[in-house]
Amino acid sequence: MRVVTWNINSVRLRINSVKKVVKKLNPDILCLQETKCLKEDFPFKDFEKMGFIDTEAFGIKGYNGVCIASKHPINSIKKHIFCNKDDARHMSIKFLYKNRKISIHNFYVPAGGDEPDPKINIKFKHKLKFLEEAAKLFSNKKSVNNDLVVLVGDLNIAPHEMDVWSHQQLKNIVSHTEIEIKKLKKFLESFQFEDAIRLTQGYEKKIYSWWSYRAKDWKKSNRGRRLDHIWVSQKMSKHLEKTFIEKNIRGWKRPSDHVPVVADFKFN
Repeated sequence: MRVVTWNINSVRLRINSVKKVVKKLNPDILCLQETKCLKEDFPFKDFEKMGFIDTEAFGIKGYNGVCIASKHPINSIKKHIFCNKDDARHMSIKFLYKNRKISIHNFYVPAGGDEPDPKINIKFKHKLKFLEEAAKLFSNKKSVNNDLVVLVGDLNIAPHEMDVWSHQQLKNIVSHTEIEIKKLKKFLESFQFEDAIRLTQGYEKKIYSWWSYRAKDWKKSNRGRRLDHIWVSQKMSKHLEKTFIEKNIRGWKRPSDHVPVVADFKFN
C-alpha cells in the first residue's frame, strides 16, 4: 500500500501535475494540502478518472484546503477544527485494506509568518496553539498500541539539523526554531508516532521536501527544508517498508514549492 502526501499549492492550477504524479507513483492514498478551492470547485471528476474510488476535500476559496483521494472505499471521514477556526487544515478517513482498519490523518499546519515571537506575531501564536491542540487531540486517544494510523501533511516545521540546509542560519527562522521543534515533538509523542522518513532513512543525510520560489536556481542553491512529513503509529511502523521523496518534481513546469513524500507499507 502506497501513501503519498504533497502540498500542491493550488489543485486546479496544477491538476496536470497531479495526473503525472499519480501515473508515475500510483498511490493507493493521495493526500494534498493547500488545495486553495472550495469543495464545490474541486476537480472531483479528474480524480475519478485517475482511478480513485473515493475523494474527499475540505477547502476555502483561495487558500488552505486539504484532500484525501483513495483507491479503496472510505468508510468514514472527519475533520477537526483547531483554534476555533474552520479553515480547512485537517481531515481524516478510515478504510479497510486487506481486512485491516486503517486511519489516515491529513494536516496543513499554519506557516506562522516571519517573526518567531508569539507576543508580536499573531500568526506564530496561532501556529503554536494549533500544535498544542493537535497534540491534545491524539493524547486523548486510548488505542495507541493497537491502531493502524498514518499521519501526513505539510507540518511546516523542519525538526532536525539534517532537515535544513543550515541549522546555524535557520535556528532563529520560523519553521526551525527551538519552540516549534519542541511543540512538534510533543505532537509526535502524543500518540507515540514514528517519523517514517527518518525511521527508514536514518538521521545522517540531508533530506528536504521544500525549496523556496525565491531562489533563482533552486537545484543549484539547494537551500531546502523538510517541511512535509509522514508519521506512523507503533503498530503501523511494523508494516512500513520504505520511504522516498520525489525531488525532481520541483523542477517541473510551474511547480509547487513542495514535492511529494512517499511511504510504502506491506501487509501479508
